[in-house]
Amino acid sequence: VLQIVKESQQQHGLRHGDFQRYRGYCSRRLRRLRKTLNFKMGNRHKFTGKKVTEEILSDSRYLLLILMDAERAWSYAMQLKQEANTEPRKRFHLLSRLRKAVKHAEELERLCESNRVDAKTKLEAQAYMAYLTGMLRFEHQEWKAAMEAFNKCKTIYEKLANAFTEEQAVLYNQRVEEISPNIRYCAYNIGDQSAMNELMQMRLRSGGTEGLLAEKLEALITQTRAKQAATMSEVEWRGRTVPVKIDKVRIFLLGLADNEAAIAQAENEETKERLFESLLSECRDAIQAVREDLKPDQKQREHSLENDSGKVSNIQYLHSYLTYIKLSTAIKRNESMAKALQKALLQPQRSDEDGKRTPRPQDLIRLYDIILQNLVELTQLPGLEEDKNFQKEIGLKTLVYKAYRCFFIAQSYVLVKKWSEALVLYERVLKYAREVQSGAGAHRNSLKELPDVQELITQVNAEKYSLQAAAILDANDPHETESPSQVKDGKPLSERFETFCLDPSLVSKQVSLVHFPPGFQPIPCKPLFFDLALNHVAFPPLEDKVEQKAKSGLTGYIKGIFGFKS
Repeated sequence: VLQIVKESQQQHGLRHGDFQRYRGYCSRRLRRLRKTLNFKMGNRHKFTGKKVTEEILSDSRYLLLILMDAERAWSYAMQLKQEANTEPRKRFHLLSRLRKAVKHAEELERLCESNRVDAKTKLEAQAYMAYLTGMLRFEHQEWKAAMEAFNKCKTIYEKLANAFTEEQAVLYNQRVEEISPNIRYCAYNIGDQSAMNELMQMRLRSGGTEGLLAEKLEALITQTRAKQAATMSEVEWRGRTVPVKIDKVRIFLLGLADNEAAIAQAENEETKERLFESLLSECRDAIQAVREDLKPDQKQREHSLENDSGKVSNIQYLHSYLTYIKLSTAIKRNESMAKALQKALLQPQRSDEDGKRTPRPQDLIRLYDIILQNLVELTQLPGLEEDKNFQKEIGLKTLVYKAYRCFFIAQSYVLVKKWSEALVLYERVLKYAREVQSGAGAHRNSLKELPDVQELITQVNAEKYSLQAAAILDANDPHETESPSQVKDGKPLSERFETFCLDPSLVSKQVSLVHFPPGFQPIPCKPLFFDLALNHVAFPPLEDKVEQKAKSGLTGYIKGIFGFKS
């Protein structure tokens, strides 16, 4: 049962979440099955209902009829669930279709109790009915009944997975992983507070939730933080305490530590990138809420600036704090992407077989440009202009990222054999790194999260020696400089048989053997003949051979009128 359902879903729309397409497939397959089995429900004029009974179970396709009925009702319910976000009235229709799907699943389970059905199919029918029942109870928010149904389904699939080979067990284990978050969500709503942490870990491991649980889990997290936010009234940053009166900002600040911990525990780069984007999105929403409160308070802030000799108001300082969090998170995200690209650069380069472009040093240069721009914005935050320690920290971080940016610019010059420019840039990297080491002093704690400068110095010294050796070899090898020019002139192989050169393109798929299509060549056109002698030929007189016309008078005129010929 599960294999038939999964294969049909993956091949007909559910890979992209298109439940309407899958519902249409179920309807067409039902029509084909009824026609093949001659099990039609009357004709076009009159409906005659028929039920599948144990007596006619001579063909397994009769069970497939009921299974497709249940799948059609379930897919329609899932389609309505997507549409119910904007049209809440469709939720009633959704529950009706889920009840219909459970009814068909119960009928399938009853028929599978027959002696003609094997034990595996009986167990799968029971698990399928328990799964649909759990989904119906889940939508009704009957958490205990839903948890019992999901647990029954999970138990059956786990037993089936242990009873078969590893290849067959993969399908059952996938279904167990799908319903595990639903079980923990039901347990949390029943009163198990430890289930919340397990749900967060599940969301982190899977890289996001899908299906029924996705929206409910996000709403649950927001609801939990909102309860905690009721007790939060102020926040302290850089020695100043400011009150927090906006609920959205409270919720964001309470979840900040959890989000940062989740990012640190992320198993792969894709999950980490998704969590960074989620945190930045929440931060932008919180900043927008503070900015809306800043607009009507503009005059009061100007008055407070005059009285407090440059000290910004609390709401403005809170806005600076949130902007600092946003820019710092963006810097960490770009630094994480830069580390991933550096690892890719160290790996052996492969040909672009999958259509993916191989990473280059230029990609890292762009990331470090964005980081430096974010650091410039940090120095311009209102309320921190007079904070010398803050400005010093940002200055040191700027030097570190400038050093790494120069390093990758130098590497891009090495790739095109511009040795002198690369050497100058390597010297600039060493200059920045020494400035960081000399100016760190009391700010070493703030530089712990940054890339190691000493490691960069060691790498640059090694690269300098390699660069000098490559430059000497390149200057002393004339063949190495001649052969590329012969290849780059664009001549095909047919025109340079007499010249030997190492051309790697000859063994690639884009080899240039001849000019194709061939170029145009001039050919003689069709001749034109002009009779020039005709102008110089004197023809003989013909007056004696031409008959003289007789003079016609009045008689001829009259004959002509009446039609008489002479």
